[in-house]
Amino acid sequence: MEYQDYYKTLGVEKNADAQEIKRAYRKLAMKYHPDRNPGNKEAEEQFKRINEAYQVLSDSEKRTRYDQLGESYSRWQQNGGGPGGFNWSDWFTQQSQAGGGTRVEVGNLEDLFAGGGFTDFFSSIFGGVGGVPGGTGRRTSRRAAPQSYQQPVTITFQEAYQGTERSLQVDSRHLEVKIPAGARTGTRIRVAGAGPADGSGRRGDLYLIIEVTPDSRFEQQDDDLYTEVPVDLYTAVLGGSAKVPTPAGTVSLTIPTGTQPGQTFRLAGRGMPHLKDAHSFGDLFARVKVQIPRQLTPQQKKLFEQLRGS
Repeated sequence: MEYQDYYKTLGVEKNADAQEIKRAYRKLAMKYHPDRNPGNKEAEEQFKRINEAYQVLSDSEKRTRYDQLGESYSRWQQNGGGPGGFNWSDWFTQQSQAGGGTRVEVGNLEDLFAGGGFTDFFSSIFGGVGGVPGGTGRRTSRRAAPQSYQQPVTITFQEAYQGTERSLQVDSRHLEVKIPAGARTGTRIRVAGAGPADGSGRRGDLYLIIEVTPDSRFEQQDDDLYTEVPVDLYTAVLGGSAKVPTPAGTVSLTIPTGTQPGQTFRLAGRGMPHLKDAHSFGDLFARVKVQIPRQLTPQQKKLFEQLRGS
C-alpha cells in the first residue's frame, strides 16, 4: 500500500493552519472539478485525491492520526526502510488501543461516493481495516465487523444553519446526537458503536443521513446562498436601499444609482456555515429584481414620456 502525502497533494506545509488548508483546497478543487474538465479522467482522479486530502487535514482528529502515521513512516524512511517495506499492520495494531466509546464523525455522501470513493490508504487508516505488510492491498484476517445501520433524519434549513440535536432510541438506550451547523442534504453523521446489538452483544455504527428541507427564499450552492431582492423602478434608477433576507435575519443593502435588472450583489459571510468550521461562512448573493409598474397615473406617464424625449 502506497503512503499518501496529503500535504503535498494540497501544496501546503505540514504546519499550515486551517485557513491555509481551506484556501489551497478551494483553489485546487475549482481547477480540477469534473464540471470544468468533462471527460478528463486524470483531472477526475486528481479531484478525488484533493478531496481525500482535505477530508483528513481539515479534521483535527483525522489530521492528528495521520501525522502520527507520517512520523512513523518518516522514521522508517530515514532508517533506510526495509526489505519487506513499511509494516502497516504493526502500526495499525499499535494504534488500535486508542479511541473507544460513542463518538460522532461527520462526513458527506458526495465526498464518499463521487468518482469511486476513497483510496485504500484512507480506508485503512480511518475505516478500521489495516493493510498487510508489503502493501498488497489485501485485508488482514479479523473477525467480521458488526452490521452498520442507517437512519434518515430531516432537519429544517434554519436548523442546518444553526446546528441542532436529535433524540434517538436504540434498543433500550437513549442517545442525544448533535447535528453540526452547515449540514446539507446528503451529509452523513457516524455515531460509532450506537447501532442495535447483534447476537453476540456487539454494536455496529449508526449513520444518520441528513435531509434538509428547502427554504423558498434561498437557492443553495455548497456554502453559498442566492436570493432575489425586489426593488422598485425608482430605487433602481435613483438609488436607495432594499431589505435582503439572510439566515441570520434581514439586512439592509445599499442600491446604487442606475442599478440594472438582474445585477447581483455579494454579501460576504452571509451564507451557510462550513460543515467543519462553524466560524467560517459562505457568501450570499442578492440578485436585483426590478419591479416595473403595470399601471401609471397620467402624471407619471407624462413624466416618463418627457424622459424618453429628453
